[in-house]
Amino acid sequence: MHHERVSDNVYWFQSEVYAQVTAGAITGPNWAVVIDTLALPDESLEMRKFIEEQLGVPVKYVINTHYHADHSWGNCFFPGATVIAHSLSHAMLLQKGQASLESAKKQNPIFKPVKLIDPQMTFSDGTFSLRVGKKTLILSLTPGHSADSISVLVEEDRVLFAGDAFMPIPYMVDGNEEELLATIKRIGKMGLENIIQGHGDIILRGEIEEATRENVAYMTALHKAVKAAAKKREPLEALAEIDIESCGKSRVVLTGLGVELHKRNVMFVYNHLSEEGETN
Repeated sequence: MHHERVSDNVYWFQSEVYAQVTAGAITGPNWAVVIDTLALPDESLEMRKFIEEQLGVPVKYVINTHYHADHSWGNCFFPGATVIAHSLSHAMLLQKGQASLESAKKQNPIFKPVKLIDPQMTFSDGTFSLRVGKKTLILSLTPGHSADSISVLVEEDRVLFAGDAFMPIPYMVDGNEEELLATIKRIGKMGLENIIQGHGDIILRGEIEEATRENVAYMTALHKAVKAAAKKREPLEALAEIDIESCGKSRVVLTGLGVELHKRNVMFVYNHLSEEGETN
């Protein structure tokens, strides 16, 4: 697990094992808030140990930016902490999370200690604020990657923990293409110092405009290419030819995982267009 101090009392963690998934911590004089947990139990426990032993405070709250396993399954390793999330996360955990966890436990014994922890504190509309020492955390809905996706702004530092609303390659398969595009554009206009992506490295102030432009361009090129392929005589063959580079992203993004995410994006957009009757 990598970790880095982003600003005073604000820390970033990144998995060395799974998809460069990230998490964060904001500390006050008496307790800390964790933003997301890492994908594997050992790394979530290592993060907790660092916060408790190196930073010297217990974790009082865990904020989940969305319900997906690599951001929420570590909740159980912060006993006594109150879990905060969007109100939609509860239903999504019930509908999809438990079945996914049972499947994961059968495939890999490292997940046997994992238990799903439902959010005990939720919000639906507007924003939700939390004060940690001298920091104000503002939680707001940033949908598109999933319906329950939220971001956490450290207001004083203009640092945004964006969850998977902002990634090295936009990923919409469990969400909505139009909503994700709007969210990415909105994040790019927030006047931020740093964006903590849900996966990948920290985006610095001077990189935000270009990262936003690249993600918007990727989604625009992807939609255009899929729409054109869908009108071909053999659409599935045409879809298979839409590679990640032709949409403006590198195949090495997220250590190669981006290629698979891109393929899923292609089929997601195609299926959506088919449902809307735009493939004829």
